[in-house]
Amino acid sequence: MVGPLTVPLALRPYVAWLTGYDVVGPPGVHRGLPGTSLTFVLPLGAPLDVAWSGDPGSRRASWSSVAGLHAAPAEIRHDGHQEGFFLALTTAGARALLGLPAAAIAGQLLSLDDLAPGLRHLPEQLHAAPTWPERAGVLHRALATALSAHAGPGARAEVGRALASLSRGVPVAAVADEVGYSRRHLRNLVVAETGLSPKEYQRVARFESSRDRVLDAARRGGTLAEVAAVCGYADQAHLAREWRDLAGCAPTTWLREEFPDVQAGGVLPG
Repeated sequence: MVGPLTVPLALRPYVAWLTGYDVVGPPGVHRGLPGTSLTFVLPLGAPLDVAWSGDPGSRRASWSSVAGLHAAPAEIRHDGHQEGFFLALTTAGARALLGLPAAAIAGQLLSLDDLAPGLRHLPEQLHAAPTWPERAGVLHRALATALSAHAGPGARAEVGRALASLSRGVPVAAVADEVGYSRRHLRNLVVAETGLSPKEYQRVARFESSRDRVLDAARRGGTLAEVAAVCGYADQAHLAREWRDLAGCAPTTWLREEFPDVQAGGVLPG
């Protein structure tokens, strides 16, 4: 397992995080969970076999995969060896690196061939680099070139502020007041930028926060009730319903599938 990699300073507003991965284990299906970032995967060794959960018609195998913001899980099938780069692109990163608003690809699974012809040779360039540091260098240079190619105006600054506030759980009406817009105008701007309504974006952001806290609770022996309270869910049952809708499984199932060693310590159900 390679782990998190440094994001160059110029790319940090656009790449929330970057990791290299090289994992060997039993064949299976990895869940791609909703979040406030676009998922950009560059596999090595074998194409990425990905589909939206419950939608076999969306299944595709590709050497690059970009998933727009979504409120449903994806399924990534693998033969036991997973290797490549995983990037989380901010909504600003969609404009800066791909040349389009995140809303343009919301709920879609696409490849670089579909989205960014200037980056279409990146997968083969990564395969030609023999070491992880060299591959990271190739990736950084390609993204810097893409950034230069799309150096146009970004979203309005107030939209970025609104998204940050929504992510923190600030009520939609308060966010509208904060940026000086009516709720309807704010909704139109957020949908145009992300493809999700303010309420949908906030729901995904809260789920994303709960995902991180569920893992932390499992590691330290916490409980799901604690996670529900900290994340602003009405109760543990509310948390469980949101996980079924957005992840397609219970938090404990996700832990067992993705982090079996951590689950051995156990996040307590109550």
